[in-house]
Amino acid sequence: GEWKISQHHSSIMPESGKPKDISVEEVKNLFQLWNSALATEDPDAVAKRYSKEAVLLPTVSDVPRTNYELIKDYFVGFLKKKPQGEIVESNVIVGHNWCQDVGIYEFTMGATGDKVLGRYSFIYVWEDDEWKISHH
Repeated sequence: GEWKISQHHSSIMPESGKPKDISVEEVKNLFQLWNSALATEDPDAVAKRYSKEAVLLPTVSDVPRTNYELIKDYFVGFLKKKPQGEIVESNVIVGHNWCQDVGIYEFTMGATGDKVLGRYSFIYVWEDDEWKISHH
């Protein structure tokens, strides 16, 4: 006899379900949730924007922040500068329950008035019914 395929399954596991829809504009607006958290000057509010297994690689620190406490600790110092960001250039990709926004942003440090231009990357994941930062 000859072997024949009697059943075929999709490469998406059934338990993964339908992906969470998000538009390119909505991805771009996720930055404002983080920027608004910065404006609270509360490190806890900012750290809560990150996923459970997030990795923060800060521009001004050589210490990878790989859990809630380390991420919060970084923002204790950074928020003293009263930073507010503005996206200069954004490049978005949307995947299955993840999305990314990478480009150039400019921070104004409210404490000094200094402006800092830098590159950014935000990878977001759908976790606990909201978009969280997985990598930044």
